[in-house]
Amino acid sequence: MWNNSQSSLNDFILLGFSEHPWLETPLFVIFLVAYIFALFGNISIILVSHLDPQLDSPMYFFVSNLSFLDLCYTTSTVPQMLVNLRGKEKTISYGGCIAQLYIALALGSTECILLAIMAFDRYAAICKPLHYPLIMNQKRCIHMASGTWISGFANSLVQSTLTVVTPRCGRRVMPHFFCEVPALLKLACTDTHVNEAELNVLGALLLLVPLTLIIGIYMFIAQAVMKIHSTESRWKAFNTCASHLLVVSLFYFPCSTVYVQPPSSYSRDRGKIMALFYGIVTPTLNPFIYTLRNKDVKASLRKALTKEFWVKTR
Repeated sequence: MWNNSQSSLNDFILLGFSEHPWLETPLFVIFLVAYIFALFGNISIILVSHLDPQLDSPMYFFVSNLSFLDLCYTTSTVPQMLVNLRGKEKTISYGGCIAQLYIALALGSTECILLAIMAFDRYAAICKPLHYPLIMNQKRCIHMASGTWISGFANSLVQSTLTVVTPRCGRRVMPHFFCEVPALLKLACTDTHVNEAELNVLGALLLLVPLTLIIGIYMFIAQAVMKIHSTESRWKAFNTCASHLLVVSLFYFPCSTVYVQPPSSYSRDRGKIMALFYGIVTPTLNPFIYTLRNKDVKASLRKALTKEFWVKTR
C-alpha cells in the first residue's frame, strides 16, 4: 500500500519501475543518456535543415518537423520520469499529469499523420520526378504540415478530455512512468466501454489508416524503383526509403499494440515496454537513422562542425 501522506491527494502516483528498485539507478543513467542524445540529434537535424541551403527541400522540411516533434515529445515525458526514478515520491501533480497527457497524445497523433505525408513525399519524388516541384511546392508543404499538427492536437483534445472526465473514485496510483490514456482508463471506477470504443475508432483512424496508406504507397514506390536502370539511382532511392520505413516500424508497431486494443486488456508490463519504444527509443534513434544513412545530412553536419571549429580557433 502507498502511504498517502507522501503526496497531495490531488497528485497521481507513477509507480514506474518501483517494483524493481534495483533497476532504477541503471535505468536513470540509460534514460538520461538517451535523452541527451535525443536532444543533440534532433536539434542538430533542425539546425542543419534550416541553415544549409542544400537541404532546402520538402523532404528535409518534413524531417525537421519530425525532429521538432520528437524533441517536444521526449521533453514532455522523460524529465519527469528521471525525477521519479531518483526520488522517493513517485508523484506528478494533477495539472502536470493532464498537461503531459494532452501534449504527449497530441504529438504522437501528429507523428502518425506526418509519417504518412513523408511517405507521400517519397512517392512524388520517385514516381513523379518531373512533377515533383509542382506537387510538393512550398505552400502545399506548409499546408500539409499545418494540417498534421492541427489534426494531432484535435484528436488529443477529444481523447484526453473524455479520459480526464472519467470518474476515478479517488484512484490515483498508476503502474506506469507517465500519464497516457490506457493507464488512466485503468483507474476508472465506472463502465468505460464508450471510452474504449472511442479509443479504438480514433486509434484505427490515426494508426491503421496511415499505416495502410504507407504500405500502399511503398508498393508503388517498389514498382518504380525496379524500373530504374541506374544502379546508383536505384540504391539512392532505396536508401532514402529504408530510413523512413525503419522509423515507421519503430513507431507504429509499439503504438498499435497499446492503442488499438481495449484498455480492459491493457497489460501494464507490456504497456510500459511499448511506451519506452515510442517514448524514448524512437525519438532518440530517428535523427541518427536519417543522419547515418543520408550522405547529404552527414556532409552538412561535417561542414557545420568544421566551420564552427575554424571560428573558435581564430
